[in-house]
Amino acid sequence: MAPEKSGPTTAAFAARTTVEQVEEGLSLAPKFDGDGLIPCITTDVNTGEVLMLGYMDGEALQKTIATGEAHYWSRSRQRLWRKGSTSGLVQEVVAMRIDDDQGAVWLRVRVAGSGASCHVGYRSCFYRSIELGDLPGGPARLVFTESRKSFDPKDVYGDAPNPTQL
Repeated sequence: MAPEKSGPTTAAFAARTTVEQVEEGLSLAPKFDGDGLIPCITTDVNTGEVLMLGYMDGEALQKTIATGEAHYWSRSRQRLWRKGSTSGLVQEVVAMRIDDDQGAVWLRVRVAGSGASCHVGYRSCFYRSIELGDLPGGPARLVFTESRKSFDPKDVYGDAPNPTQL
């Protein structure tokens, strides 16, 4: 269970009072889940390619708005995380949107360095596709959509622990 996060009633966020206010109003009133998180899809501003799906708590959302650099809540590390703080692959936010019920954020970013965003070394965290059709009687098959890594994770992260949790 994630520690308690900043809720939606900070000075930066309006209270959610009516459907009309949430859907048609001009005040940010994000809908955080039970763990205090809101999903955030991040795309490349030039190509539209999906780079990653992350989560923000209230503090990450506020810092992203204030600094223009993407901040997330790392569910694996259980802490606030400024994208690029270790790798240098900082995500400069060019545009930021929220969906109709204010339950999801969309960032359009420009990435420093190699332009990659995935800790595995690929440009996008979505570097494999799932084959559609009949299941083979075992796990569904994955196919790589990126032919090579954009960087070597060992060179970029050194001894930093891998955030992937089993």
